[in-house]
Amino acid sequence: MAAVEHGGPFAPAVRIAGSINQETIMTDARKLKDHLWDRMADSPFMMLGLTGSGQHSEPLTVQLDEDQVDRLWFFIGKDNRLAGGGAAMGQFVSKGHDFFACFAGQARIENDPAMIDKLWSTTVEAWFPGGKSDPNLALLRFDIDEAELWEADVSLTGKLKMLFGGKIRPGEEGSHARVETTAK
Repeated sequence: MAAVEHGGPFAPAVRIAGSINQETIMTDARKLKDHLWDRMADSPFMMLGLTGSGQHSEPLTVQLDEDQVDRLWFFIGKDNRLAGGGAAMGQFVSKGHDFFACFAGQARIENDPAMIDKLWSTTVEAWFPGGKSDPNLALLRFDIDEAELWEADVSLTGKLKMLFGGKIRPGEEGSHARVETTAK
């Protein structure tokens, strides 16, 4: 399938390619972002790591800002290995294990007091006893350059084949999309 250009708030323009079913929610960039954000809001945990650092990814809680749809936020300690920033990769699996995402982008510390106020919660406060002025508090910004998304929505025919040992054919396995920011 050829790449298709889409404009929209997921990024100024995104390119969607892959074996995606054109009649699903995944064909529209805004709906794609909304679907992803819904899944992340339901289970806001992902693995994030710096690429090329030789370090493993680590689990973090995502802070979603609906006004910045191509960016994820994380509260971390200033002593965290991610605090140095750089090229990063994140992986997300939905609570039901039927939606998967892999993100590539850039991570950096951005301790904007207004953004800290906007994203602050009692959950975050539990990790930082000094509150918003905790000396170890850092807000990590992860700008998404590219995302690859999979939705395991096997068709009824595919489910029957799995049950009885048949082979799944293309179109019966679910949806897949690759999304790139083209506004660089």
